[in-house]
Amino acid sequence: MNALHDITIIDLTRFAAGPFCTMQLADLGANVIKVEGREGDPSRDFTPFLGGEEDRLSGYYAQYNRNKKGVSLNLRSEEGKEILKKMLEKADVLVENYRPGVMKQMGLDYETLHALYPKLVYVSISGYGQYGPYITRPAFDNCAQALSGIWSINGYPDREPVRVGTIIGDLSASLYGAIGTLAALHHAKNTGEGQHVDIAQLDSTLSLTETIVTNYMVEGKITRPTGNDHPFVMPYSAFKAKDGYIFNGGYTDKFWKLQCEFFGEPEYAEKPEVDTMVKRHVHETYEKYVKPKLEEWISNYTVEELMEGLGDKIPMAPIQDVSQVVKDPQILEREMIIEHEFPQGRVGMLGQPIKMSNTPADTSGLAPEIGRDNRKIYVEWLGLSPEELDRYINEGVI
Repeated sequence: MNALHDITIIDLTRFAAGPFCTMQLADLGANVIKVEGREGDPSRDFTPFLGGEEDRLSGYYAQYNRNKKGVSLNLRSEEGKEILKKMLEKADVLVENYRPGVMKQMGLDYETLHALYPKLVYVSISGYGQYGPYITRPAFDNCAQALSGIWSINGYPDREPVRVGTIIGDLSASLYGAIGTLAALHHAKNTGEGQHVDIAQLDSTLSLTETIVTNYMVEGKITRPTGNDHPFVMPYSAFKAKDGYIFNGGYTDKFWKLQCEFFGEPEYAEKPEVDTMVKRHVHETYEKYVKPKLEEWISNYTVEELMEGLGDKIPMAPIQDVSQVVKDPQILEREMIIEHEFPQGRVGMLGQPIKMSNTPADTSGLAPEIGRDNRKIYVEWLGLSPEELDRYINEGVI
């Protein structure tokens, strides 16, 4: 039995900010019902694709919508809205990621639904949140990256800012959405009171910027990009080996001495200029005495030799591309790369990072085709008659 086996979630989300949230909860056992119009989630048209033009499957969609049941429903029709409300009578959570105001236009906003279903947890994931001067603006991930400051600290100091190489705004908002959902469910269980969980991509991305706000608020310092280097911890960067690159984070006194010993110059650890971590963290000292020495030492070894000699002694890791990641024994052992078999072919995707001893996550469920579970949900779960279902389908409601 999974941890969230008794929770039913109505999922109105599209793209990634939202689907990733509900997928996390589905992996943990929640009964997630993905509601789509007949045109489907736009991410169904995102590459890569399996299958032919008539039955093609988006690997992107498959990864973010596994373990969900799928129904079709026209929420622009009055009948469709009434069917959704009947579903919410039996549900615990609604998750949506429309631009603020859209749900209100449909008569499905939090205030309206809270009056009908006081215990319902209503989760909204959007670019800028449900209030503030920017709520009318459309937003994608890069909007949050740009506004939050995270773009300004990424890249190299002598070049233009660089976006983070993943949709960090979408994904962080989804994870905060999952946390907020679970907290609100706990409250609802204890009090019978549902609430609105308001998650913004901008807020979520800003929260991941580490110390840039405190640097500015305390010292007036504007944090700039540092490339692969850490702003104040050294060494904590990438170094070129004979056949690739490694990350070396061996900055403490203990780790520094172990490196000097491994590279055959133990006396270098006692050199007055670099014999303490505090001294090595002075930028000028690091650039003059530490970085060049490490570059010289490391360049004479292969990545494998470095990992065999130092991998169990200091924080060190090979810098891998995805072809290496999907074969990494640690990643495979923890089932972070999984495969799903669809009629169109096999899709490799990310596994579930949350490992639970008594109620483990289940990542085996496939992402649904549009309306795949219409009969199961509308007839068997909701109680519509088969004739009603057929009529609604013929009328374009379902």
